[in-house]
Amino acid sequence: MKSVLIFISAIFVLALQIGCTPSKESLTKLIEENPEIIFNAIEKNPKAFIETVNKAAKNAQAEAQKQREMDEQTKLEEEFKNPKKPEIDTKRPIFGTKNAPITIVEYSDFECPYCSRGYNTVKKVREEYGDKVRVVYKHLPLDFHPMAEPAAMYFEAVALQSHDKAEKFHDMVFEDQSALKSGKEKFLDSVVKKVGANLNQVKKDLNSKMVKDHIAADMAEAKKFEFSGTPGFLVNGVSLKGAYPFSEFQKIIDRHLEGEKK
Repeated sequence: MKSVLIFISAIFVLALQIGCTPSKESLTKLIEENPEIIFNAIEKNPKAFIETVNKAAKNAQAEAQKQREMDEQTKLEEEFKNPKKPEIDTKRPIFGTKNAPITIVEYSDFECPYCSRGYNTVKKVREEYGDKVRVVYKHLPLDFHPMAEPAAMYFEAVALQSHDKAEKFHDMVFEDQSALKSGKEKFLDSVVKKVGANLNQVKKDLNSKMVKDHIAADMAEAKKFEFSGTPGFLVNGVSLKGAYPFSEFQKIIDRHLEGEKK
């Protein structure tokens, strides 16, 4: 009850602040000691009270949103000055032109629905920017997605045979997440066959040290860069946490490309 009265008192103070009024502290104390003042005022004009509460709540939300945007912009500027530096292992798959000026490192989960959205956004980025962009896919399988880690292991095992086939495997899994969830390993086996990889060799390599090490390294790097959910992206070292729309990638990419021209 006390917390409710404090909240109501704050709203009441805001409503009364016209001209010369008692201090906030003395008025709040008066209301806490005599709550019937508030209740009587509400009973006399409930509509005005509700409108005041709603207005104050909207103002608070708007201020909070403004502060979040300011914080994000500040962080963005800091990362443009001091970009994060993920490891780029050229012995692992890189989608797109190997020497592209823009590198998107993606920390993702094959079963995550938001990662599917991220997959489509990155696909659009690649279509829009062509050979100016390359993508490095890294793993961050979440515990509550039971097929995320097996799919990551399959991807890495296929990559040991062919980077091109691994990219095709990646695309096919994201294009049909529902089949991954329902078909599980049988679905992954079928995708391996469709991309033309040797399934028997994939099965042998699934639990190899190299496959496990790659996934573990990706997860450790994601943690280092404070990516706890999926998807997470680094666009030339500038982070985007979540399934951001194409326009957000575009802002960062265009700024980097403009910087190269200067």
